[in-house]
Amino acid sequence: MRIDFDPEAMDRTPFYKLLTSVVVPRPIAWVSTMSADGTANLAPHSFYSVSCVSPPIVQFTSVGRKDSLRNVEETGEFVVNFAPERLFEEVNATATDFPHGVSEFEKVGIEQETSLRVKPPRVAASPVALECVLHGTLGLGDSTVVFGRVVHAVVDDAVMADGHPEIDRLKPLARLGKNEWGTTGEILDRARIRYADWEAGRGEGRG
Repeated sequence: MRIDFDPEAMDRTPFYKLLTSVVVPRPIAWVSTMSADGTANLAPHSFYSVSCVSPPIVQFTSVGRKDSLRNVEETGEFVVNFAPERLFEEVNATATDFPHGVSEFEKVGIEQETSLRVKPPRVAASPVALECVLHGTLGLGDSTVVFGRVVHAVVDDAVMADGHPEIDRLKPLARLGKNEWGTTGEILDRARIRYADWEAGRGEGRG
């Protein structure tokens, strides 16, 4: 038996909790920005993905009017810092609803690192940083999708193997439902099946 949920008949919060419990795991954009007056901000956003390959564009969604969004609109720049398992406490702490204008870097005690192409600082302990300039925003109801063109990327050599970032060294955090977080766990390594191989396999009894 299935249970039906009608978003038109439900309040915002219950359906939000349903969505975030089933759209999982969600990668985390640990976004650093700089306000017009020079205050550095850092916050995790779990509505995050790649939007385009060429040019390279990533996106994150601000639910409501948060400092990350305000700062990006004011300055046109941001950095997506990779959120690894070993920085779990710091990532979670930067989600605290500090007053507007307070720097999470300072309050949480996170070391900054100067970015190469943009003004917002990088998280020094993060293994990967994507420096972005604003490509555009899209307002959707109570949320705003922020698109950033990646103008520079930096990766710690400690997470590299044969010129490629390795997932078992990156150890990413992910958001699940409620107050739950996820880690990588078992990794399944399987190449896509080519159509020619699929057809050949059917002749061997796979269907």
